[in-house]
Amino acid sequence: MNGKAPLVVVGDALLDRDLTGRAERLAPDAPVPVVDDCGERIRPGGAALAAYLAARDGRDVTLVAGVGDDPASQALRRLLEPWLTLVPLPLTGPLSEKTRILAQNRPVVRLDRGAGRTREATDTAREAVRTAPAVLVSDYGRGTVDALRDALAARPPLVWDPHPRGGTPVPGTRLVTPAEKEAHTLAPRDGTPRRDLHAAAHSAAALVAHWRVAAVAVTLGARGALLSYGDHPLLVPAPAAHHGDSCGAGDRFAATAAGLLADGVLVAAAVEGAVASASGFVAAGGASAVPDADDAPPPPPGDDPHALAARIRAAHGTVVAAGGCFDLLHAGHVGLLQAARGLGDCLVVCVNSDASVRRRKGEGRPVTPLADRIRVLRALACVDAVAVFDEDTPERLLADLRPDVWVKGGDYAAADLPEAALLQKWGGQAVLLPYLDGRSSTALMERAAEGTR
Repeated sequence: MNGKAPLVVVGDALLDRDLTGRAERLAPDAPVPVVDDCGERIRPGGAALAAYLAARDGRDVTLVAGVGDDPASQALRRLLEPWLTLVPLPLTGPLSEKTRILAQNRPVVRLDRGAGRTREATDTAREAVRTAPAVLVSDYGRGTVDALRDALAARPPLVWDPHPRGGTPVPGTRLVTPAEKEAHTLAPRDGTPRRDLHAAAHSAAALVAHWRVAAVAVTLGARGALLSYGDHPLLVPAPAAHHGDSCGAGDRFAATAAGLLADGVLVAAAVEGAVASASGFVAAGGASAVPDADDAPPPPPGDDPHALAARIRAAHGTVVAAGGCFDLLHAGHVGLLQAARGLGDCLVVCVNSDASVRRRKGEGRPVTPLADRIRVLRALACVDAVAVFDEDTPERLLADLRPDVWVKGGDYAAADLPEAALLQKWGGQAVLLPYLDGRSSTALMERAAEGTR
């Protein structure tokens, strides 16, 4: 057990294929680019991508989707088999395939084939939904959700990722995650001008009432997401603006939000973590950079952090590290670590030893001894391993771990990140993520001391 709640994903699976090459000339018989030296790569698509990403997060995942015996279905089964449990539903035709042709990593054209739709539900699928601890619906309008609507209505999902060609979410769904264009298309019309955040806020509020769901998070691409419970929306900005390949970012957002909600995180914090995760996903190259399915599955938590980092790196994954004293673990720490975990394939927390904390914070610190701090950190679902350093800064430890991303809380100024230059030596990146306002171990101690006087 790794502390992460299991997840059942219900939706329409696709097979995605990328043909990537160079375009340096036009064809002699038509003004179209000639793409040379194409390399081919296949990956799960649609609901299968959401399920695959959740499984790569170290979560126990079951996918309920229409999958047949045609060549595309067989290829998808091979991709998914090492990572998750598949509950297949019968299809009326071959599995849908999406083929993108890219030049210099930019899409030139997309080819679609295969119009298979889920024919009917099975008793096994209904039982999987009925007994699921948490459900994510990824509806691409190809029949899976329609076939299981009665079971989903009796067991409202945590997250519903909609599609204009799909059905409406069942009442009682906790969070619905349309993209901005989808929200405008799906929201009831009343003549309200479509203007940026105003339009997104109006659409989100209208959808909360129309669908009778708890919350709607409209994803805004590089701007983040807008969360509405029906009034006074919350804007969750992206930690950084990335303008790369956004294919699959919606699936990354939905999978992260569903996983965090399944782990017991509040909706606003789950959306914040999902925004950070989707932003990191786009920065890493989007769906075209999804790790190959034949890479080794993530090791169990509690492993030696150096061995963990080495295995993730060997599997072409992203190693994320975050550091701090974590003396009195509070909501600011938890939000930071959850967002950090969404940026890669594992999170190693680098924690100061007792002596290191004492040198930094003074006598009387730490309040919580190292063994207890490690135990609490390891209990968090977002933490894969904990490493300890005795120096004033973690630079020697980072030089051994060589993480791809180093995360610190947003109350640090750039001048206070001596690790940034170190990470550049191996192509790593130091980033700041925002802390929750007013949360700190020192503030907690001061309030506690005042309460005793």
